[in-house]
Amino acid sequence: MAALGWLTPRRRSATARSVLAGEASAEAARKSSQDAQDIQDALAPEMEAEEPEFPVLGDDRAAAFFDLDNTVMQGASIFHFGRGLHKRKFFETRDLLKFAWQQAWFRLAGSEDPEHMQEARDSALSIVKGHRVAELQSIGEEIYDEYMAERIWPGTRALAEAHLAAGQKVWLVTAAPVEIANVIARRLGLTGALGTVAESVDGVYTGKLVGEPLHGPAKAEAVRALAAAEGLDLSRCAAYSDSHNDIPMLSLVGHPYAINPDSKLRKHARELDWRLRDYRTARKAAKVGIPAAAGVGAVAGGTAAAIALHRRRR
Repeated sequence: MAALGWLTPRRRSATARSVLAGEASAEAARKSSQDAQDIQDALAPEMEAEEPEFPVLGDDRAAAFFDLDNTVMQGASIFHFGRGLHKRKFFETRDLLKFAWQQAWFRLAGSEDPEHMQEARDSALSIVKGHRVAELQSIGEEIYDEYMAERIWPGTRALAEAHLAAGQKVWLVTAAPVEIANVIARRLGLTGALGTVAESVDGVYTGKLVGEPLHGPAKAEAVRALAAAEGLDLSRCAAYSDSHNDIPMLSLVGHPYAINPDSKLRKHARELDWRLRDYRTARKAAKVGIPAAAGVGAVAGGTAAAIALHRRRR
């Protein structure tokens, strides 16, 4: 921490939390990782031209890191999770509508209000406290089949499978709870997931986070920590995202990709000559940048999930 001495106490504290969140997420991901599986689906003909110029076959010091929301999956994963909980009558329609409005607001605003993030995080943690981790995992398995499986972008999945076919590990990196992220990673045949880690003791949530939500700089710290633990060379690794909030993560690797980019990231990527893939239009894009924001959406979404668990318990 000596290197952070020039920062104000507040900035030092925020940086320390990002490092802690990243390291905790990397540790959780390594514990739950699985061996890469064979490609599950053949690449669609229209996707063949979309394959990257790499990965290099047999390069075991390379890996790929994929953001989740709007990169791998259409929309916010936590919102789809909330829909499944609502279907099971875990919370009322007005709660789902409120959450949907929050998601829309975050996207339209194009920025994230720290007070909103804090409020969403505190609400989620206070309600989840005392619930078992296994409960969230079990619900996530069912809801993936109901709402998430059909929302995976085929083009992004093909990119992930290209890395797996080359013998490389592929990780999701998301602000969503690591329990949900692990379900999605396993269903897609990926290696594992880096996600927001909520503290638990003996399988029960304590109501605290380990560090902070895995968002923005914390994602970069998680990737850095995992790469060090796995012996990876980041200059040979790839990262994929839709959000300008993920510039720190994308900047770490030698092969950054913009998937379905927003305007801010598109502009940034053009300046740096990053590659682009836009599957929203089904057209092949040339070299460009990265896309828009949802990081806090996943954090805010935790509130909806927490409300559901809380009301079910009562």
